[in-house]
Amino acid sequence: MSESTTKKQIQANRQWPLLAALVCATVLVAALLFSSHQTANGAELKPNAKRAYDYLLQVCKIGPRVSGTPGMAAQQKLIQDHFVKFGAQVKYQAFDHPHPNTGRPIRLANMVISWNPQATERVLLGCHYDTRPFPDRDRFNPRGRFIGANDGASGVALFMEMAHHMKDLKPRYGVDMVIFDAEELVYNDERDKYFIGSEHFSKDYVNNPTRHRYICGLVLDMIGDRNLEIFQERNSLTKYAPQVTKSLWATAARLRVREFIATPKHAVNDDHVPLNEIAGIPTANVIDFDYPYWHTQQDIPLNCSGESLAKVALVTLVWLEEMPRMPVPLRPRRQ
Repeated sequence: MSESTTKKQIQANRQWPLLAALVCATVLVAALLFSSHQTANGAELKPNAKRAYDYLLQVCKIGPRVSGTPGMAAQQKLIQDHFVKFGAQVKYQAFDHPHPNTGRPIRLANMVISWNPQATERVLLGCHYDTRPFPDRDRFNPRGRFIGANDGASGVALFMEMAHHMKDLKPRYGVDMVIFDAEELVYNDERDKYFIGSEHFSKDYVNNPTRHRYICGLVLDMIGDRNLEIFQERNSLTKYAPQVTKSLWATAARLRVREFIATPKHAVNDDHVPLNEIAGIPTANVIDFDYPYWHTQQDIPLNCSGESLAKVALVTLVWLEEMPRMPVPLRPRRQ
């Protein structure tokens, strides 16, 4: 070993703590960018990951929440009490539908949670809150107990966390959080209908027009995955709502939320389909469809993450405030 080599090593060793500090600082800044944002009001927008996860736990503690059951009724009370506390207007869109097994009518209800209800131009944020009757894709017990932590509870928990921050926003449009019933009241895949709640909502929007108009929408589903990766849903990007999809992923990119991946991957049938095809509301589907515990008994809180919920909340809230003006879609003819 030469003397010059030794000096270089000494110099490098002296520089290493500085480099390490710079790397740590860069990681810290990135983490802050992931989790906070300053609103137009000057308030710090920082969704709380622990609190969001606690909301998911509260919903899952109820147990299965199949449409028309006591579990669903308990969840409805939990949701109503929460949003009323934050000053939102909460309404039920109740209707009857034949039970898939018996044919007897059961009472279903979408929940509409409105912020700034006086605004006639509005954005729709949708999720579903029913759980599938059984974990039909479970290899060991497809007729077992299904909790639906990600597939059902994650959207509700997301909206409950967002409620803490809505007062700090100055969005261009009014906002309705619409929580759909009976997204998958499915006992037999070959026989039973999906998206009953969103289909009813869409038909009612067309057939019973009101003063308000929906400019666009997002349907958020399975966004609590511990290993979150949200690709662009193909039909949302190319067919239904390209401007909405691109603007949301652009917001995520500005915030450096890398879990939003601006690449199309899956074509998914979800509640956004009737909103687009029946109601004519350009609506994008926001979903992590690579969740490995989909429709299994392992769709439990342990496989979800408050950090994932907080990141989706941040992107959605900032998008609401910064979204570009969009054309008012024509309301389809009555059916």
